[in-house]
Amino acid sequence: MTVPRLAHNGPVNDSASPTPSSPSPLGLLLSDEGQALLAELRDHDPAQELALATRLRRDHPAELVSSALAQARLRQRAVAKFGERDAYRMYFTPHGVEQATRASVAAHRAARFRTITRTGDGPARLTDLCCGVGGDAVALARAGFAVTAVDRDPATGEIAAHNIRTLAPDAPAPTVVCADVMTYDLRAAPAPDALFIDPARRGGRGRIFDPEAYSPPLSWAIDAVRTVGAGGIKIAPGIPHELVPDDFEAEWISDGGDVKEAVLWHDANGAGGGAITPGARRATLLPAGSTLTGRGLPNPQVRKVGRYLYEPDGAVIRAHLVAEAADELDGGLIDETIAYITADEARPTPYATAYEITDELPFNLKRLKALLREREVGILTVKKRGSPVEPEELRRKMKLQGRKSATVFLTRVAGAPTMLLGHPAGHPAGHPTGHPTARSE
Repeated sequence: MTVPRLAHNGPVNDSASPTPSSPSPLGLLLSDEGQALLAELRDHDPAQELALATRLRRDHPAELVSSALAQARLRQRAVAKFGERDAYRMYFTPHGVEQATRASVAAHRAARFRTITRTGDGPARLTDLCCGVGGDAVALARAGFAVTAVDRDPATGEIAAHNIRTLAPDAPAPTVVCADVMTYDLRAAPAPDALFIDPARRGGRGRIFDPEAYSPPLSWAIDAVRTVGAGGIKIAPGIPHELVPDDFEAEWISDGGDVKEAVLWHDANGAGGGAITPGARRATLLPAGSTLTGRGLPNPQVRKVGRYLYEPDGAVIRAHLVAEAADELDGGLIDETIAYITADEARPTPYATAYEITDELPFNLKRLKALLREREVGILTVKKRGSPVEPEELRRKMKLQGRKSATVFLTRVAGAPTMLLGHPAGHPAGHPTGHPTARSE
């Protein structure tokens, strides 16, 4: 199997690239011997790697064994993002696994890109800057785009080329470029119809919270998208709203209830026919794809705790759309600073999880312990918002016994520390709903 050679500061169609004179780490793994080793290591136990490596090195080169073990570990980690079928056909770097977009999120974003790119003869062209191992490029290629993927690391670009070609074999042939994205010529023919940028948000000391410390900086990415006229920029979900430009739409995305990322969208060309709304805020909840869009509503009124408490999805909270969710539920807030919605009626909504409240108590751990013991609660889900108490510490102090379950919210109600006891709506009070959990927000 051949391995594509990457161009430096200039595009090369990977399908036409010759094999390098000396095998790269990826080239070693793509050899027959490397493929056999990866198949053998697919379900290996990382805890037994030392003994396993010693045995394998008797029959295989040490460099190949090390590479195969490292790749097998990365594939196991990648299953959570890509699923088994794709993860075990892909190749990764440690940084690539950490930064790669979850496949479901990448597919959603690729579908949105379809709404802001031209239609007509030939596939739409999209340039993916900071492509990494190609997770987003794969989704874009599968959506029918002619993808140009750019990354400054040759080994990473080599992996991206392989992953795109393997997972999107029927897509237009990708172009992979080894270049610094900040010096890459965005106007190079053929010019892209849209641009996607995924700046690096981790450094030697961990996560980077300042958008201007991203690589490339957010301001540069914004200018680059404006230059092309249409595109999206992946950013951390904690970005301050005041940093979102007026001519971009901001979308926060959660998957399975966990907030994954935010995206800044731009469509100055108008190809999307209004699919992107400058200045708008949007929350999208996967896998269903439910979308809540801001309507500029004022903050909900604070009211007494009703029969039901709604916990908004994290994307709704990050997008500052709690007011829109409360409006749909005909509800209010329990406290002006707490993102819990309360209402007297149960209403179906994809944007919040409903709980039926049975008890409202002033904060008092001894009283809570006595109540849980009286009701034979042994499975306790602890949620907190606006409370300094650590959920795991509280669970230890409760010394739970029994087979019944409950959910306790440690929060504030009209400014006062409060405990709300209840259970997920639709589940009988005390009915076991699963394993005890602790959640801090």
